[in-house]
Amino acid sequence: MKSSFIFLLTVLAGHFTAQVKLVVTVPPNTPENTKIFMASSLNSWNPTDSGFELKKNAAGKYELEIPKNSGKVEYKFTQGSWETAEGNADGKGIENRTFTFTGTPQIIENTILFWPKPEPKKHTASKNVQILSENFAVPQLGTTRRIWIYLPEDYQSSKKKYPVIYMHDGQNLFDNLTSFSGEWQVDEAMDKFFQEGKKQAIIVGIDNGGSERLNEYSPWKNTKYGGGKGDQYADFLALTLKPYIDKNYRTLPSAKNTGLIGSSMGGLISFYTGLKHPDKFGKLGVFSPSFWFAKQDLNKYIQEHSKSLKKTRIYLLAGRKESEEMVTDIEKVTPILISKGICKKNIVTKFDDYGTHSESYWAKEFPAAYLWLFK
Repeated sequence: MKSSFIFLLTVLAGHFTAQVKLVVTVPPNTPENTKIFMASSLNSWNPTDSGFELKKNAAGKYELEIPKNSGKVEYKFTQGSWETAEGNADGKGIENRTFTFTGTPQIIENTILFWPKPEPKKHTASKNVQILSENFAVPQLGTTRRIWIYLPEDYQSSKKKYPVIYMHDGQNLFDNLTSFSGEWQVDEAMDKFFQEGKKQAIIVGIDNGGSERLNEYSPWKNTKYGGGKGDQYADFLALTLKPYIDKNYRTLPSAKNTGLIGSSMGGLISFYTGLKHPDKFGKLGVFSPSFWFAKQDLNKYIQEHSKSLKKTRIYLLAGRKESEEMVTDIEKVTPILISKGICKKNIVTKFDDYGTHSESYWAKEFPAAYLWLFK
């Protein structure tokens, strides 16, 4: 009798570890063996995360069990890329779905109305964008990486020296063909600034490491998602890539003329690298940062390493349609920075009601961030 009772408790415990079960009805024309994934604030919006792949049940619906957690979750369903993310009945994109962990098991029904058919991508990079190298050495990580560079319109016809911005996820900055969910249109923005007579800069884009992205964009480990190689990546930026760019291009190499901009995990590593190397990078564009990835480690690091940031300018951006913690995490970090002596006028926090965790949002906000950082 006692053993039966223990067995029952074990079964029940296993059942209740999944606090949320998503049950999904797909469009009738969905191919039989389609793989469906949940991209969300729980997995840094990875559209092809095998840990969040749904499985078909006996009734032909797709299911995903999500273990115990807390807070509000935003999510969408994809077929493995943002080009194949679900749409509404008109075939257009939808707002993020949401649910909130309640502490008790939930079953949440979802109906996907439409799967888009991706249109063939085309090159969109401007003539001022070049591939600096397809396999630039990253000795700190024992690998290589593709590096892009944008040179201002008048670079070849002048002898000017320019500020430099280093940006992560280089695939998504200039060219729609290489982007996974639309490009930032950084080159178009800078070309427009030139026509308007605004300050120019060299932009250097570093491709992410694909499956190594989460590992390389956080110096601290998350028990579920990895991380831990961000320190080496930050040193690559400061000690290998920046010296190369300063040697081979006409740059203004001081920290006050050198920036870092990134989004999501790229926002986290931009922030960290700026804290670690304030003598190299004095302008930080921190878009929708994944501070949640290693929150305690990050807060401790800020406490210990922010004294030398008095001249650093930091632009913190987030959308209110992102994860519930996104805005509050930024709001908690800002007073810590100020308490450590960073001038309040050198920090901007911008929260947009319309903002989502998307390339289109970051593309729209890049021009304003650039102008403030380098005004």
